[in-house]
Amino acid sequence: MQIGLSSYGTGPLPDLLTEIEEAAASGFSRFWLGEHGGWDPLAVFAALGDRAPGIEVATSVVGMYPRHPLALAAQALTTQAATGGRLTVGVGPSHAPVVRGRYGLDWHPPLRHTREVLDVLVPVLRGEEVQVSGTGVSAVGGVAAPGTTPPSLLLAANGPRMLALAGELTDGALTMWVTPRFLDEVVVPTVTTSAAGRVVPRIAVGLLASVTSDVDATRAGVARNFSQAATLPTFRALLDRQGFSGPEETLVVGDETVVERTLARFADAGATELIIFPVGLPEDRDRTVALFADLAKRA
Repeated sequence: MQIGLSSYGTGPLPDLLTEIEEAAASGFSRFWLGEHGGWDPLAVFAALGDRAPGIEVATSVVGMYPRHPLALAAQALTTQAATGGRLTVGVGPSHAPVVRGRYGLDWHPPLRHTREVLDVLVPVLRGEEVQVSGTGVSAVGGVAAPGTTPPSLLLAANGPRMLALAGELTDGALTMWVTPRFLDEVVVPTVTTSAAGRVVPRIAVGLLASVTSDVDATRAGVARNFSQAATLPTFRALLDRQGFSGPEETLVVGDETVVERTLARFADAGATELIIFPVGLPEDRDRTVALFADLAKRA
């Protein structure tokens, strides 16, 4: 099981590029960067170029709104070429409040919209041309990116139908706010069955994690800082399925022994890679990164 490090990328761009280099030197297999109202992840990785050799880079995630899939494919292939073929593209349908509130766009049924986007994105990333006329997405043509191999493509998915779509059309699923039990009983079998031998699917699991001696305070901090996640319909439904009130109940927290034992449960449940989001006090975040860097080297 691979272990990657995630960043919210809130500092200046040079600092973020240095952060990727430090993650590479620490032994992490992959550096993950999502959209958080700041730097564009694909542009950041293109700016990285051939720096930080030895680490792969991945988006977790870039939204399908407001990008047209042909434009997204062009950006992804450009970044893949700039990084020397080290890119994983994680995409997702986002959430209705974000699409309507931030972008002022119409929200389409996510399963249908995602399938239409992937009907364009998947073949175009392989160098093919498309002619797609969907309800919300239409596209004609392809993207010329000579000498570029297609990046790996993952779909952010939590519900059964989206997980099945990830297995059917992409290289695997990105998921978060899940326990090893839910991973074992729902996520892995759904994605694997839908892949039907086409690929051995990647199952990337995002984890808020903290190596700390103050479990209660850390959990309370997550409850405060990530409370908005529990209000988004997709995440709310996922938490409800597991009987949780909020994201803090999925936190991986404790001393080194407890955290390492929990990670082993995710590996046993079928996770192929973990995306670590360190949380807590600065000294706890440093302690967390140190533990996971050590585990990444041993993976």
